[in-house]
Amino acid sequence: AVKSKLQTVEGVKNVDVDLDNQVVRILGSSPVKTMTEALEQTGRKARLIGQGVPDDFLISAAVAEFKGPDIFGVVRLAQVNMELTRIEANFSGLSPGKHAWSINEFGDLTRGAASTGKLYSLPLGDLGTLDVDEKGEAFYSGPKEKLRVADLIGRAIAIYATEDKSDPGLTAAVIARSAGVG
Repeated sequence: AVKSKLQTVEGVKNVDVDLDNQVVRILGSSPVKTMTEALEQTGRKARLIGQGVPDDFLISAAVAEFKGPDIFGVVRLAQVNMELTRIEANFSGLSPGKHAWSINEFGDLTRGAASTGKLYSLPLGDLGTLDVDEKGEAFYSGPKEKLRVADLIGRAIAIYATEDKSDPGLTAAVIARSAGVG
């Protein structure tokens, strides 16, 4: 059922189901959110355990978790190859509208986003703008060229109240190493 469902998702090229270990390996270009939703429609729970190109030992992954009390979310960064990182993010609890977000130089959260320092390596640290819907939710999926996940561990992702990155920021989360490629 899982394999049949996932093979109907646009961008999925191959699906390998390992029943013994409860792992599904998917080769394709669909956003993780789309594949997760398709898998969960079969009545199973799903979580990403890694991304990347098979057999590429230089791949790494990282995650930043926003744990409230008002803003919740997760940002996953996966090194696709040495020149490209894929970023996927989900947020809730933001005010509707546009919010800037960035990778900042420090993982110091003692004063929230205000203590994370300046933008990490312009233009690499600039993640652009999140479009937040009327429910306060935002989803982002896209590539970022020249960004290396290994260089980001211990830094922070900050979210701002508006499109202006010069304000102190609403919230931030430290970027931590994540599960390997799966």
